[in-house]
Formats: sequence, C-alpha cells, structure tokens
Amino acid sequence: MPPSDKAGLSYCGALLRRHDPDRYLTALFAPASARESLFALYAFNLEIARTREAVREPMMGRIRLQWWRDAVAEAAAGKPYRHEILEPLAEAIRERSLSPAWFERLIETREQDLEGAPPADMQALLAYAEGSSAALTWLALETLGGAAGRAPAAIEAGRKLGVAWALTGLLRAVPHHARQRQLHLPADLLARHEVRAEDLLELRQPPGLTSVVREIAEEAARQLEAARQAGRGLPRSMLPALLPGTLADLYLKRLERAGYDPYAPSVQTAPPGRVWRLTWRRMRGRF
Repeated sequence: MPPSDKAGLSYCGALLRRHDPDRYLTALFAPASARESLFALYAFNLEIARTREAVREPMMGRIRLQWWRDAVAEAAAGKPYRHEILEPLAEAIRERSLSPAWFERLIETREQDLEGAPPADMQALLAYAEGSSAALTWLALETLGGAAGRAPAAIEAGRKLGVAWALTGLLRAVPHHARQRQLHLPADLLARHEVRAEDLLELRQPPGLTSVVREIAEEAARQLEAARQAGRGLPRSMLPALLPGTLADLYLKRLERAGYDPYAPSVQTAPPGRVWRLTWRRMRGRF
C-alpha cells in the first residue's frame, strides 16, 4: 500500500489530490525522497494544461505560457520566482537534472491548444498526445531514474505510455471539452463516421461518435501494450512514472463495456479499487 495520503500535504500535493487524483495516486508509490519532486512536476503540468480554460483570448494564454517558460528557465538557473509550485520545481530540476527540452515540449503543446483547431488526423492526435503527456512521463522517469530515465528503453516506454494515457484521458474528457467548446477528435475520423463537429459542440451524441471513440480507444490499447513491452527490464525504481498505464487499462475496459460511449456514467466516474490495483501492479513490478 502507498503511504497514507491523510497526512499533511505540501501545496503541490494538495493541488494534485484535488485536481489530478490519478497522477496523485501514482506519485504516492514513489520513494519519499522523490515524491515531492513528482508532486511539483505534476502540479506544473496541471497549471499549464489549464491555460486554455483560464483565459478568454489566445494572446492572454500565450502571455501566461511565456511566463511559465521564463519561470522554468529561471528555476533551472537556480533563481526561482517566489511561487508555491516553482520553488519545489526548481529544487527538483536541480537535484534530478531534469531535461529543459521536455519542459519546452510541454509548453509548446499547450500553446497549440490555444489555436482551438481539432487534429486533422490520427497522426496529428498522436503528436499532440506525445507532446502533452509523453514529455511529462519522460520528466517523471528522469526524476525517479536519473540517467537511466534517459535510456532508449525508458524513452520508448515513456513515449508509448504517455500517448496511451493522453488518448484515454481525451476520450473520457469528450463531454467536458464539448461544454468548453473544444474538440480533440481527429477531423478525418469524424468525417469518415459522419459526425459533425457542430453536433458535438452542442452536446448532441450522433450515432457515429462511438465508432470514432472505438478507433481511438483501440489505438490507446495498442500504445499501452507497446509501452509494457518496451518497459520490461526497466529498474523498479522508475515504475511509479509508468503506473498511469494501470489506470489507463481500467478506463479503457470500462469504456469498452459502455459500448464506447464517452457520456456513459461508468466512464465518467473513477473505477473502484484503483489503489488496490495500483498496489498489486507495483508489488509485481508491472504497470
């Protein structure tokens, strides 16, 4: 079992517990010496991921993301801004030698969010998933594994796991994104299954939607299996960075049982027994 999450939490830990409980749970399985670094890293990701919803104009979003870009650069230089997330993040960057390129990839991908255009095809969606999620997984692997987190096998496992997790999350978030008038489903898939973007944004559920969701869910499952193959033999110390794969598997199976309906209540609620499933997989050295 992970350590109790009822003890006093840092600002970053409390933020994650409230707004990103899945990543919060996986971070609890990290060694105590690395846990706060993961909390800070995931809290940073949470903040930049919320940029589009936090602003009304794309220009304001770009200004906000540039602030984070500058702040990360200052943190890496050992001169962090006084901020609840940036100070522990700066410590993580220095102590764990985290790669600046992955932070830049995360920020660049969130800048794409501000454009508001859905991905043209599956390849564009996969590129978005890699930029928004795999880059974060690579940073988590570095946090837990140091130089081993930059080994080719770790990079490949992180890429596939990050994409699988992002695709799963985007499917579960279809109703939320529609209410925000956002669309992350590939335009070519929508056209092939005769799903109009306007219907989705008006919270209508055209018959072809489940076919679109199914294709993406099946791709997520393939990516997850590839991640598991690539991750064989990685040090167990890095496993908490890959544990979102266990949760992705749970969510994808619930989505399948719901007939690939992203609006189904079972898809929109967290599955029971998440902690026990994570504990079991962690004990077996799997994700």
